[in-house]
Amino acid sequence: MAFYFTNFQKFQKMGQILAKTILVVDDDEDVRESITDALSAEGYKAIPAADEERALDWLSEERVDLVITALKVPTIDGMKLLDFTKEKHPEANVIMMSSSASVEMTVAAMKAGAQDLQTKPININKLKVSVGELLEKQIIVAQDIESHHPLDSRSGLTGFVGNSDKMQKVYRTISQVAPTMTTVLLYGETGTGKSLAARAIHYNSPRREKPFIDLSCAALPEGIIESELFGHERGAFTSAMNTKKGRFELANGGTLLLNDVSDIAPYTQVKLLRVLEDREFERVGGMETIKVDVRLIAATNKSLEEAIEEGRFREDLYYRLHTVTMELPPLRQRKEDIPLLVDHFVSEVSLLNGKGIKGITDQAMQYLLKYSWPGNVRELKNCIEGMVVMAKRLTLGVNDLPKRIIRAGDDAWGVNIHVGMSVKDAERELIAETLKYTNNNKALAARILNMGLRTLFRKVKEYEID
Repeated sequence: MAFYFTNFQKFQKMGQILAKTILVVDDDEDVRESITDALSAEGYKAIPAADEERALDWLSEERVDLVITALKVPTIDGMKLLDFTKEKHPEANVIMMSSSASVEMTVAAMKAGAQDLQTKPININKLKVSVGELLEKQIIVAQDIESHHPLDSRSGLTGFVGNSDKMQKVYRTISQVAPTMTTVLLYGETGTGKSLAARAIHYNSPRREKPFIDLSCAALPEGIIESELFGHERGAFTSAMNTKKGRFELANGGTLLLNDVSDIAPYTQVKLLRVLEDREFERVGGMETIKVDVRLIAATNKSLEEAIEEGRFREDLYYRLHTVTMELPPLRQRKEDIPLLVDHFVSEVSLLNGKGIKGITDQAMQYLLKYSWPGNVRELKNCIEGMVVMAKRLTLGVNDLPKRIIRAGDDAWGVNIHVGMSVKDAERELIAETLKYTNNNKALAARILNMGLRTLFRKVKEYEID
């Protein structure tokens, strides 16, 4: 459940606010003091609270970035504090602490909105890592992105959602490349969030106050794409009634995202290479050389290496764009993020459409986990939006799912179980096939099987499943 981000000192390099406020809630004085002392030594503003009442008072009156609370002790109801925190401080993260963190307890806490669950006795070093990771993610995907440029809420991309290892790698890469001036090449299938990643890089960079310009190059004819990039002078061609600035001029001092860069025609690629190397160009039909200072981010869902072999993309431009590459993972490779994404989209779409949807059934969630999502996060967002809008009950169920997802789920559930097999053999087959499907992700397999994680580990050992 823990995240793996960079350490506290990295905040200084990013020029961010150091004094993050952390509320530590536990009835054990030794636990409270050890945690607050350790976090204070790291530069955080750590506030101890001995009981639920004091914690609620603080949450009601003061700003909080992170809450670390006991899950369930006589004077503290961690789930109640979690709900209150999410209501009063939606951007705040919550870490739970428990003496016996069962799988069921962990799942319940995570579904309710907690980001991590630490087992007592608390490992202070492990806790500090989790705290640093959560607060850095807050900065990357909540504070800088949304404070400098609030994204359209209907896009479903108001911030990255996902705690998987693959998404942690994305967050780390953004934090590393954002403060630099280097060109970035984004790879990823349609719907994986390439535009969002580009915005995150820009709004975490020194250019954040300057323009962010986004141009999709897909299917634009060569003449039009050249004019869009570099502008044109009046009379440059038949329909050029006025002088027009291109995207490079509009992005001067800021960042230009070229989506579908593989679709740019070879002749225009030559001019693009010149801009990247010399930072100058002429408008179409113009003689004046225009100098610009633009950071370029290119994005593609195709293989540029194959385009080079086929003669559709210049090798020298490829190497110029290939300074730093970042791959946005498809949703099928990070299915452990689907429950978080579903909860996020259900809440967002329900609020936008005035629907009081409370959640989704486990059975419906299993179908969503089984589906391959060729359209990635964008497809999942659209799916949830349709389900929420058409729902007749407050909880989404299997009957609310699109038929294609039900059919795909039914096909995926097929395993080699037949009459004459023992219950033990049937269970072994079901567990083995589920582990294959999840690439041996036991936490996800346990969720699909509706089985406790400890039970799954025990049965894997008992049935000698490799």
